[in-house]
Formats: sequence, structure tokens, C-alpha cells
Amino acid sequence: MSLKKLSLKSFTLLCLLICFFSYPLTSYSQTVEKKPYSPALNNTHPDRVLWGDLHLHSNISMDAFNLGNESLTPGDAYKFARGESIESTSGGPAKLARPLDFLSVTDHAEYLGVMAGLTDPKVSNWDVSNGSEKSSLKEALLNSQVGYKWNEYIKNSEQSKILDEFIAAVNKSGEAELIPKKLQKSVWEKIASIADEYNDPGKFTALVGYEWTTIYKGNNLHRVVLFKDGKEKASQLRPFSAIDSQNPEDLWKSLEQYELKTGGEVLAIPHNGNLSNGAMFAEMDLDGNPIDLNYSEMRARWEPVYEVTQVKGDGETHPKISPNDEFSDFETWDTGNIAMSEDKKDEMLKYEYARSALNIGLKIKNKVGVNPFKFGMIGSTDSHTALATSDNDNFFGKFPGSEPTIARFTNQMASNLWPNITISSSGYTAVWAKENTREEIFNALKRKEVYASTGPRIALRLFGGWNLNNEDLHASNFAERSYGKGVPMGGTLIKSKMKNDAPTFLVRAMRDPIGANLDRVQIIKGWLDENNMMHEKIYNVSLSDSRKVNDNDIVEPVGNTVNLEDATYLNNIGSAELTAEWKDPNFNKQIDAFYYVRVLEIPTPRWSTYDAVRFGIDRPESVPSTLQERAYSSPIWYDSTK
Repeated sequence: MSLKKLSLKSFTLLCLLICFFSYPLTSYSQTVEKKPYSPALNNTHPDRVLWGDLHLHSNISMDAFNLGNESLTPGDAYKFARGESIESTSGGPAKLARPLDFLSVTDHAEYLGVMAGLTDPKVSNWDVSNGSEKSSLKEALLNSQVGYKWNEYIKNSEQSKILDEFIAAVNKSGEAELIPKKLQKSVWEKIASIADEYNDPGKFTALVGYEWTTIYKGNNLHRVVLFKDGKEKASQLRPFSAIDSQNPEDLWKSLEQYELKTGGEVLAIPHNGNLSNGAMFAEMDLDGNPIDLNYSEMRARWEPVYEVTQVKGDGETHPKISPNDEFSDFETWDTGNIAMSEDKKDEMLKYEYARSALNIGLKIKNKVGVNPFKFGMIGSTDSHTALATSDNDNFFGKFPGSEPTIARFTNQMASNLWPNITISSSGYTAVWAKENTREEIFNALKRKEVYASTGPRIALRLFGGWNLNNEDLHASNFAERSYGKGVPMGGTLIKSKMKNDAPTFLVRAMRDPIGANLDRVQIIKGWLDENNMMHEKIYNVSLSDSRKVNDNDIVEPVGNTVNLEDATYLNNIGSAELTAEWKDPNFNKQIDAFYYVRVLEIPTPRWSTYDAVRFGIDRPESVPSTLQERAYSSPIWYDSTK
């Protein structure tokens, strides 16, 4: 009897267990949609602004070495950019207040590494045997005709002859004696390997690059060539130099050849149109033919960004191009071309500056169908000291002769070039990226989601769209909403997507965390009228200190708190952050246009004012004592034909 009861209980318990385990469980994890808890995992848009310099020279550049930088190598440049203390060529220690996120050492392709290879043991001992009998760089150079000759010049203290021959080769004004191509490639492989050595994905990005240094008829047409790739791909072809060709179309063909051969990616970045005497953004090619569709497609393809500000002057606009712009005369250089062989003429200016070039691009697009000057804007230093410094209170100039000493107020670059006092402490490149890697930075440059700063690390975002609004501007997920409803800087709005009469632009700008407050945010519009005449207009869309635009379209100045006696200022004027929602009141859906943002800081001391205080000398009268640093966004274009 008891045994039967026990069996019945066991049977009942067994049935309950079977039912329980065979029935589908309904835990919380199975009743809700499976999504990761951490929202950052779903983020698909760039959410970080990274700061760097894409145009810097070390002693591997022939001119940098010959003009005083005999010791600071590409490795030193990367160390400095990462935040390490470096002894400058003038003997004093130098260090950035804040490390950079990325750097490209872009030494001149012409006679790359020759001078340092002859004299600097850190470079002359490079192994360039290339798999054959072991050979140092110096040994290989001395076995070449030009290397042997230049070494004799060095022995006899006749370095000026080397500089003359370098300039003649770049100008194609004389017969160039060349380093063997195999040796050029070996040097380039070593330089690319140094970039790989310092590249630390997620922490610091070192991009492989060089400069193509053509000086056509004395005019500056220089381009920085920047690679997405590391040594494995980038070193498969030697750098294309101005000795190979002075024509940018040939440079673009070499970039195409590189991509076809390696499967890699590369681009070119022009700079200093202000020293081109009208050649940089001319409406004709180098042979004097009107720009056609093929040229426009090639330039738009290979040159997505323009270096708009650097030590040799600011290139946004000029007071003679933009006479109604009260901020147009900023660190202006307009004395002639880079060879100092021809004076500047007023009619050249519109072909030299970014704002007018953007308008010329619209004009050419109307003729041939493609805009050759549809570029984003970046800044870089072009320093030849290996030190990427763009802060006015920590500025180390362009060449060693313009490093911080009392003498740089009165001396000239390379003894007979431009006065050092005119050099601008500019600039840096900002990119919007998801992470600090070569791929992310390069892709940001290609899509033009980048902007230029004259030095301060101002955070800047710009979006345009047909249904953006004030709620989006102030939403906690501002970027996510704006990407979903519009395009960021570098993008294009097209007519076929139009929902309203005019696009809306959203701007957010935040001051450098250790810098000056912001004065204002401006949106600058350019367009062509029905007669193909260029126009521009500046809109003050956000002002600090509760100021308003008056009936005459004038804004009261923000003020100036700089104490010239000790080179300090107060941040009790201006704003830490400025935002704007703006709709173009003069929009015409039938006319192409571009829009970009200019953010201005309150006045701060110029580098020369800091120097005057440090060295206890009088401030120079030839330059301003204060200036208003700034950032320029890449444009957003409106295309009426799509």
C-alpha cells in the first residue's frame, strides 16, 4: 500500500517536471526585443572632434635642413605632437600645452632626405640596402653625382649653392641632377616606416605623407599628398615630385596610378593660394586652356579639401575681395608670389582666396557640369622646425630663424625672405570621427566633414536640411537627429529633396576649453546671379553678450579686455557657447549656393605681444597687438540641378 502511494507521488512529480521544462520559458530577456544596453554600440555617426596638423616639415626636407633644422627628424616631430618635450633647434625645450590627436610629417619630395643623409648621423646611418649589399644612406648618396657634389659644398661651407640648385630644380629653370630612383624609393620606405612606428590606433594617428613642391613661373602651386595607408602600400611607389612634373594634372595621374597599383587611397591638399599670383584657382589649366569637364572631375576627385590657413598667411578672404567684411583683413599676405619674382596685382586676388574660389567653382560648374573647387577647409602649420605649434603664447615660427628670440622681431626668414614678424601662428585641422585612426581621419577628409582653426580648439558643428528646427538644435541627441534629417559640413543639399522654401542651418560652437570666449557665429553665403556675377553675404547668426544686429546690419564690437603690459586678457566678455538656427531669407531655389560658418573669438594677444612681454622689448608697430582667432567650417552646398 505504501509503495503504491510513493509511486503515484513520484509519477505526479515527474509529470510536473516534464511539463515545466517542455513549456517555453517566458523570461524578461525573451519578451522584449534584444538590443544592447549600451547605446554607444548603435552609434553610426562621428561623435568625436580630433585635432592635428597635416603639413609639417622635419630635417628630411632639403630647405628645412639648409635653413637651420639640422637635427629634428620625423620621429622627433611625432614625439612632440604626442606631447613629449623636445629640444628645439635654437636650443631651448619645447612642449605642447596639449598633445595633438594626429600628425603627418610631409617633407618635400624633391631631394628627400639628401641633406640630413649627408650630415645627420640619425639619418645618414639609415639602411637603404634594399635587399642587396648593405649600404647606409650616406654611402649611397656619396655614390651619386648630386650627393657627392652637395657634400663638397657642405665641406666648403657653400650651402647657399645647394639651396640655389634646389630652387632651380623645382622651378625647372635649370637641368636637375637627380638622386637615383631606387635610392629615392628606399628613403621613402624608411620615412613611411617611421610613420608606422608612431601610429597608435585609438590614441595617436601618424599619417604617411609628403609635399609636391612645384613653383610654376615663380607661383606657388604646392600640394600635400596624404595617404590612408601605411608603409606596405604607401612605399610601393616613390613620391611624385615637382622635378617629375610641375603640372598638377600629372600629380593627379600619379595618385590614380598609386590607387590602381596598390588598392590603397590617397589625396592631395593645396595650400597658400595667396602666394600663387592668381594661379591656384584660375579658370584655366596650366597650358592656358579653359577648365573643362575632365579637369574639373579630376580636381574634385583628388583635392577634396584646401588648407585655408597657415604660417604664410590666412587664405579665407581678402579686404579687396570682401570690402564689406570687417573681419576680412586677418593675417593677410599679399606681397607677391612665392619666388618673390612678381608683385601682386589686384586682379589676381579673387583666384587666390577660398571664399572667391568657392564662387568661381559654382561658375565653372554652370559651364561644364562639375565644380572643380568644391573643397572643404582645413588648417595646418607648414612649420619647418618639426614643431607643430599654433598657439600664440607658444609659437615656434616657420624656420629655426623664426623661433622665439628677441631677433625674430627684426630678422627675416632665411635671411632674405619675408620678415618673421609677419608670420601667422596658424593653424590646425579638426576632423569629426568615430575613433582616432588613419581610416577615420582620411574618410573625414574625403567627405569634407572637417574644419580649419587658426589655433584655438573650438568645437564646431554645422548641419543643413529641409526640415531641421530649433527643437533639433537643443535636443540632447542633437547630432543624431541632425544626421537623420540633414547633412553635415561638407555635404550637399539637393533640390529634389526640398520640403520647404529654404534650408535651415543648425550651428553649435563651443570655445576652446583653455582658450578665449566666443564673440560671434557668422554664416557666409556665396552665389551667382542670373548674369553669372559672384555675390557674397555675411549673416551674424549668433552673438554673445545679448547684442543685436541693428537696422544697418551692423553689430556693436564685443570689446577688448587684453592687457598689453602683461599679455593677459579677461574672459568676462563673450560666451563659452553659441548656437544658431538660421534659415536663408534670400534663398532662390533656382540658384546654386554655398554656406560656411566662421566663428570668431574675443580679442586675444598676438604672438608678437607675448614675445614683447617675455623678452621685455617694445611691441612692433607693423603688426596688430591683438587679433580675433577664428574657425572656418567646410561649406554646405545647395545644388539646384539635382
